[in-house]
Amino acid sequence: MHVIVVGAGIGGLCLAQGLRRAGITVDVYEKDPGITARFQGHRIGIDAGGEAALRACLPERWHDLLDGTMGDLSGARSVLDPRLNLIDEWPPAQGSAADRHVLRHLLLTGLGERLHTGKRLTGYRNRPDGTVEALFADGTTATGDLLVGADGINSAVRGLLDPELTPTDTGVRFVIGRTPLSDRFARLVPGFGTQIVDGEVSLALGLMRFRRPEAASEAAAHGIELPPIADYVRWVMLLPPDHPGDAAGAQETVLDRIEGWHADVRALIARADKDNTTSLAIRVVHPVRRRPPGPVTLLGDAVHATSPSGGNGANTALRDADLLRRNLTDVVQGRREIRDAIDDYETQMIEYGAAAVRYSVAALEKFLPAGRRGPTRPEATASISAAAVNNTGNRRPRCDETAT
Repeated sequence: MHVIVVGAGIGGLCLAQGLRRAGITVDVYEKDPGITARFQGHRIGIDAGGEAALRACLPERWHDLLDGTMGDLSGARSVLDPRLNLIDEWPPAQGSAADRHVLRHLLLTGLGERLHTGKRLTGYRNRPDGTVEALFADGTTATGDLLVGADGINSAVRGLLDPELTPTDTGVRFVIGRTPLSDRFARLVPGFGTQIVDGEVSLALGLMRFRRPEAASEAAAHGIELPPIADYVRWVMLLPPDHPGDAAGAQETVLDRIEGWHADVRALIARADKDNTTSLAIRVVHPVRRRPPGPVTLLGDAVHATSPSGGNGANTALRDADLLRRNLTDVVQGRREIRDAIDDYETQMIEYGAAAVRYSVAALEKFLPAGRRGPTRPEATASISAAAVNNTGNRRPRCDETAT
């Protein structure tokens, strides 16, 4: 069996590692000209399910390194006013964090010539023998038994497979950035996370403190190349709904909004890494199944993009990767047919993926200042069963995860 993965984000790369571990050949195609063409280094929350999926897909010899490159999240979740006075506190929580940039480099390890950059998908053809041929803008093609679209919320694969399945804009805009950690800034986040609210804006803070800062050196000793590891504060500001969201002036936008706030907060934003500060819109994709299974499927944000307020987007993508890995392993070991494996994957994935999206949209309201609360879209009021929420691995909105 040969699998084509389009998109070198953490979901697609986790799948690639899992398939390699199962003895299935895989090639990954990424449209960016290089892996570092766009910085993808902000912190994400990893729940127990996401970590289990990573461990199932990665070689066991990397598990200790994975643990060392993650961080701990624990303690109270405080809600403060702009002068840092406590106005509310959510119940204590616990979990893990990973830096997307570092994790992505770990997941790239060993792919070598199986990773192809500068490859923009323009089409695909289902072949008479049941295989699929991917077509790229540079005129090259690739043939496999399965094509997996793991290419994010603007997925080219989804656009070809199901053109009617498009992202929904929640109307919420935010600025995300990171600032090198110091004792002064660490005091702003004494527990799991901190939220500062004022009028029509809300600023969420979370620490990325690596368990073993020496992990990059440990990795190099085993031939694994990781980027430099340094602790930081990840911060996110939710903006008024009518804000244009100019990425070029994102840092200045935040500074303008927090004039008069506590000096430590203003210093945190002023000392942020400008290259890694940007403005984004919160959009979601509600998965809907409209077609019979075939040699093309979707994974992660390409099919069920969540609002980052749920803290479950990366975890759901990792769950996809592990489920698809297990189903395809059954195929190569003769326990099921490939169409049955894909059908089962999509049936499960769409059910828990849809629950994850609904949960994340409902959770978004808790992060909005009181004057802006209310459903951002009709989907925000959709009912969510306890079982469906539990299946996402996220039972509460997570104060630290207003952006992934």
